[in-house]
Formats: sequence, C-alpha cells, structure tokens
Amino acid sequence: MPKVSIISVNYNQAAVTVELLESIKRLTFKDVEVIIVDNASKEDPSAALLASYPSIKIIKSAENLGFAGGNNLGIDASTGDYLFFINNDAEIVEGTIESLLALFERVPNLGVVSPKLCYYTPDETIDTIQYVGSTEVSTFTGRNRTLGELEEDRGQYVIARPTAYAHGAAMMIPREAIERVGNMPEEFFLYYEELDWCAQFRRAGYEIYIEPNALVYHKESLSVGKLSTLKTYYINRNRIYFMRRNKSRLAFFIFSTYLFLLVLPKHALSFAVNRQWQHLDVFLKAIRWNYGTLDAANTPFKPVTIVQQT
Repeated sequence: MPKVSIISVNYNQAAVTVELLESIKRLTFKDVEVIIVDNASKEDPSAALLASYPSIKIIKSAENLGFAGGNNLGIDASTGDYLFFINNDAEIVEGTIESLLALFERVPNLGVVSPKLCYYTPDETIDTIQYVGSTEVSTFTGRNRTLGELEEDRGQYVIARPTAYAHGAAMMIPREAIERVGNMPEEFFLYYEELDWCAQFRRAGYEIYIEPNALVYHKESLSVGKLSTLKTYYINRNRIYFMRRNKSRLAFFIFSTYLFLLVLPKHALSFAVNRQWQHLDVFLKAIRWNYGTLDAANTPFKPVTIVQQT
C-alpha cells in the first residue's frame, strides 16, 4: 500500500484539531504520516496535539499564511505518495483512505478526489449531506452549485464520478500530480483556492472525482464563523479573482456586467438596511481589489487586515 500524508491546518482550535486526530487514530489504515500546520495561533497547540498523537509532525508558521499557505507548508514537509488534505474541523470515517486510494487504481489520469462530506451532527440518526460533487462555476454569476447539499443521506449516492471541483475540506492528490501542477495557489489566502487549483489540474489533463463511498464529517465554518467580515471580504474578492484567472475576456465581461448591475446594488442595499456597515466596507474593498488594476492575475498578493465581526 502507498504511504499517505494527512495534512491539516490549525488556527486557534487545538481542541477541535485533537478531535480530528482522535478520528485518525481509529483508522485501520496505518501507513500514514500526520502533519499539522499551526498558522500562528495565539497559544502553542503542540502539547495538546502531541498528547493525542505522539508521532505527529507539527509545523509552526510565524505568520498566518491562510488556508493555501498553511497547506503548502504541509506539502513541503510531507513524504507520502498521496497527500490527503483535510480541514481540522472534520473527522475521518473508517475505510475512507482505502476507498480513495482504490479509485486512483481504477481511473486513469485521476488528479484529485474528494470523499462525500456530511455535516457533523452526532446526535442525529440520519446524516445530512454537505457535498457529493459540484457544478462548473457559471460564466454569468461566478457561482457554482454544490450537489447533494442538505439532502438526507439514504445511500442514494454510491457511484464515483467526475465532478467540476473537489472540496477543500477533504481531498486526496498524488504527489506526482502536485509536482507537475504546483502547490496550492496562495494568492487567494482563504476561499476559492481549491477551485482554482482544480482548474489548474484539469488544464494539465487530470480528472477530478467524487468518491461517495468514502466519508468525512465536517463541522463547517468553525474557523471563520458563519457570518464575518473576514468571510464577506474573501468570498467576494476571490470569486472575482477566480473569474479573472480562469475565464476568457468575454466571459469576464459578462460576469462583470452582472456584478455591477445586480450584485453590487443588492448587497450594498442589504448591508445598509441591516446596518452592517463593516460588511459593506469590506465588500466594496473586495471589488476595488480586483478592479483597481487591469492585470489582477499578476497583482502581488497583499493580505488585508480585517477585524472579524460575527
């Protein structure tokens, strides 16, 4: 069996990350190395992580490098034949690693595969699906649709199949594919980086798949909150940035028309009515970041300091 490097990024959530490690300890697949990248947490999580998983590799970043930057540190430190990226606010189900590896044996040119994701609801008898694939990002809206979201999981998804994008909360990639395509794009910092990465893999000739026979439970939005200025800024900034990097000039013009005629007035009115002035401010900053230059794809990434407000 190949060796698998399990990589996760921690930021001020040592207790949550320990729950991930406990789920890894329960797996029967043992040829793994576990790498936790700490993205400049306020308190050193090493003691808690080592107490749970003594053989873990802990990498400490002196600054918060974002989702992509943190994972890239894990890539550079890894030695596995396959790399399994998983959010720290997730738990792995037994058999998941084996199911994902088996798909690489069956599908030629498979570059990225995600397991089925279900929302973490330990008290429920029926699981609620978060992700079993996704559609392409629309040229018109710059959005895509997540398949299966909020459906009860009654075993209706059992066949592995191609999908437009993997899910950043859990995805497995062969080392040789990363060496060919390159590391995760750090320009995004947070959100849309896995979509951009998947677009790069497809341009390099790789397939993207969903394997619903593998399962990960996801405690979504623990890292940034369900509503925060951090999320408002990066989702909107990176949606535009993704379109600039991955769509034709005509497609980007169509999207920009939709953005300025419909999205901007709608969001601005909503934030104003609800007196969410900080959200309005960062929403406008997200637009200016993209349209302040005619060559945003080559604009050096400059992290913006934003006060998080839930």
